[in-house]
Amino acid sequence: MGENTLLSVEDLVVKYFLRTSTCEAVNGVSFTIEKGERVGLVGETGAGKTTTALSILDLVPNPPGRIVSGKIILNGEDIRTKSIADVRKIRGNDVAMNFQDPMTSLNPVMTVGDQIMEVVRLHNDIGKFEAMDKAKEMLELVGIPGERYLEYPHQFSGGMKQRVLIAMALACNPKLLIADEPTSALDVTIQAQVLDLINGLRERLGMSLLLITHDLGVVAETCDRVMIMYAGSIVESGTIRAVYKNIKHPYTKGLFGSIPRLDIESDRLEPIKGMMPDPSNLPEGCAFCERCPNAVEACKTQRPKLEDIGDGHLVACFNPLKEEA
Repeated sequence: MGENTLLSVEDLVVKYFLRTSTCEAVNGVSFTIEKGERVGLVGETGAGKTTTALSILDLVPNPPGRIVSGKIILNGEDIRTKSIADVRKIRGNDVAMNFQDPMTSLNPVMTVGDQIMEVVRLHNDIGKFEAMDKAKEMLELVGIPGERYLEYPHQFSGGMKQRVLIAMALACNPKLLIADEPTSALDVTIQAQVLDLINGLRERLGMSLLLITHDLGVVAETCDRVMIMYAGSIVESGTIRAVYKNIKHPYTKGLFGSIPRLDIESDRLEPIKGMMPDPSNLPEGCAFCERCPNAVEACKTQRPKLEDIGDGHLVACFNPLKEEA
């Protein structure tokens, strides 16, 4: 860990122990986030992105989930060794999470102002009226008039609800914001507004960002670095330029092939064939083997490890793609 490293996740393993099976949700994930850095985490539904994020906050539902092994080091201290009371202080103060669905993340019977105020008072020793002023200030910060403090979630549109969640997440000036699909279920123009808001606030408050999304375009516009996740493992990571200009993993290429492009005329997109493997029955070798056009014999029996191919560009593949001429 360097002096500038805010978060270091080392060999994280998370499993869900069900009645008849064990779901391997996260399998040996390691990464770092530097102070002020913006990192995108991309992958299909079920890849383990949200479970990874919940692990950082020690919010994996137990039972049935459990962090089996690994270290989560924040500001030089392992969160997993801390008491529940200490972890609660870290949530909101040091790390905050903007949860995926604003429709279900807000309490329908509390005003949005009271919900923000609750967060403020939980982490700060201040009175009710001071906390109320802080809640109004946070609403103003995300572009919502402070007088809407007394309104309920059903009185806000989807984009405005997302802004309220961002206000709640930033109420205590966290060092790291985890944004889990902040643009899901929003139309394109509102998506752009929310992303611009997050970027602007990140620069203003000097915090780091972990952006979880399906959209590689959003990552390109918002992040400094990208991590591609598949079946609970990171299969490729690096700077935006390194990964986007020199794709090495066949899964990453498949994701890009599923995106419409303006510079190439084609009748149909090229989806990735097959389905992601059942996390309760992962193959012995590479999890992408059955869907991979570049699979070799070793892929069937061994799981590849992330290896640096230069300039911090990491790939986990026995037969990485060759650079196109």
